[in-house]
Amino acid sequence: MRDKTMTADEVAGRLRSGMTVGIGGWGARRKPMALVRALLRSPVTDLTVISCGGPDVGLLAAAGRIRRLVTPFVTLDSVLLEPHYRAAREGGTLALTEIDEAMFLWGLTAAANRLPFLPVRTGIGSDVMRINPELRTVTSPYEDGEVFVAAPALRMDAALVHLNRADRRGNAQYLGPDPYFDDLFCEAADDAYVSCERLVEDFAAAVPQTLLVSRHSVTGVAEIPGGAHFTSCVPDHDTDERFLRMYAATPWEEFAGRFLQGDEDDYRTAVRAWRQEGRP
Repeated sequence: MRDKTMTADEVAGRLRSGMTVGIGGWGARRKPMALVRALLRSPVTDLTVISCGGPDVGLLAAAGRIRRLVTPFVTLDSVLLEPHYRAAREGGTLALTEIDEAMFLWGLTAAANRLPFLPVRTGIGSDVMRINPELRTVTSPYEDGEVFVAAPALRMDAALVHLNRADRRGNAQYLGPDPYFDDLFCEAADDAYVSCERLVEDFAAAVPQTLLVSRHSVTGVAEIPGGAHFTSCVPDHDTDERFLRMYAATPWEEFAGRFLQGDEDDYRTAVRAWRQEGRP
C-alpha cells in the first residue's frame, strides 16, 4: 500500500487559488487548524470554503482568502458568533451561501454519492428559500406528490480534516463523541487531506465503528500533534478556551502579527510565550 504521509506545507502546496475547499470539524471542535495555518502561509486565495464554520473560517476570512462561504453557521461555541468572520461579513469582503444544517448534511451526502442533489423537507416555508433564490424544489414522482427542496451537491476540489489517529495509507479514526461529517467531506472531494494527532501502524485492535475515514478517499496524511489547536480534539485535548477568548477579543492584525508570522513551530513557540505571560 502507498505511503501517503506528507507535511502540512506539502498539503497547502497542492491547493490552488479559486478552488472549492471543504474544512471538517464543527465550530470550535476538531478543526484542521495546522492545515489552515499552512494554507495561510501559501499564496492561495479566492477560495470557495464549505464548512460548519469556526476559527478556520475566521482566520481565512480575516486574511481575505475567501471569495464565497457555504455554511450553516460560524461559531466559536462559547463565543456565539465568530468575530473575525463577522467583521469580514459586515465589511462585505465575502459572499455567503447560508443553508440549514440538514441541507448541508444532504448536500455533502449527495456529493459523496456523486448525485446532483438530494430531496429534503427542510427549508420549505422558511427564509432559507428567500435568501437563496438559486435553490430549487422538486416534486415526488409518486402518488404522494410531495414537494421537496433539492439540496444541491456540495462538491469540492479538496477537503481538509483532522482526526485522532491515522495510518500511512490514509485510514483514519476518531475517538471523540462525534464524526462531524468528516467522512462525508473526504468522500465529497476530489482530493482529501487528513491531519492527525498520531500515526499508528495498524488498526487491528480498533473498534470498527471508530474507523471513520477510509484510505480510498484520502490523498495525503500529515501527523501533527496538537494540529487542531486551539479547537478541541477530545480525548487527546480540550478546547484551549483561554486562547480562544483571547483570539476572539484581539484585532486581526495584532493576532496575525504575533501568532501567524512563521511556521507551525513558530506558532507553538508564540503560544507558549503567551501562556507564560499569564494574561487572562
